[in-house]
Amino acid sequence: MPEDFLKAVPRSNLTTDICRKMIDHVVNGDWAEGDRIPPERELCQKLGVGRSSLREAMKALEILGMIEMRVGEGTFICPRSDFLSHPLLWAIAGSGVTEADELIEARKLIEVELAGLASVRSTPEDLKQIGVHLDTMETSLGNSDEFLEADIAFHLALGQAGHNRILLNSLHLIRNLMQQWVRTSLGQHAFVAEEALRQHRAIFIAVAKRNPAKAREAMEVHLDAMAAHLRAAKKPYAVEGRDGPISSMSSELNPAVSTPVSPGNTDSQAPESTNPALTGS
Repeated sequence: MPEDFLKAVPRSNLTTDICRKMIDHVVNGDWAEGDRIPPERELCQKLGVGRSSLREAMKALEILGMIEMRVGEGTFICPRSDFLSHPLLWAIAGSGVTEADELIEARKLIEVELAGLASVRSTPEDLKQIGVHLDTMETSLGNSDEFLEADIAFHLALGQAGHNRILLNSLHLIRNLMQQWVRTSLGQHAFVAEEALRQHRAIFIAVAKRNPAKAREAMEVHLDAMAAHLRAAKKPYAVEGRDGPISSMSSELNPAVSTPVSPGNTDSQAPESTNPALTGS
């Protein structure tokens, strides 16, 4: 490995610059799959950055699947990683895209169309899986991390039900980047759940009833609401909750949930939740 292949990065957007620099050196072959990268102190010195900026960049690269941090061993370039196998993700991650609006627009284009396709192409097994993830939202009440996983699984199962591999792969890429933006930009907040659950139910009902127009409309409504919450989350505001004022953020990202929905339940008048919002972790 050349001694001077890591050079100090300009002080503009440090996190993005560090990510781009490290991505370049994997692409160029300076770091191979399975290599252990230099320790934190050495990287900070060679890149000319502080530890907090480096750690933020490393966290982003770990979520994207480029590196794996092993306790007591160090940080390694992932072998045969999903990140290495998707040139589109490399291009996005190295392009300096940091504005959530761009990711929101891309996600909307992909997921609205996938919802329409799912309403036409989904199999009984596809619908069962989507319903299972909605049920999991209910059983994970009180555990925001588990709910987030179930929420993501719902969208990915819906994407799978569209049976278009290019759109599905694109959905995976966009969601990875969205998650990193959320984690680094929002931190810990309280979230309102009922709105998101109603929106997910509406999407499922439209897909199950084989109504492409309604499915696209329901997904668009959901993503528009999520985008509005994300933008508002940059400056938290108070809303009146059942137990007093609470901070209103995107229920898409880390909410509490309410009524379970099974694959066989296509009643659009399902009962509303009586559960208060939980504090996200």
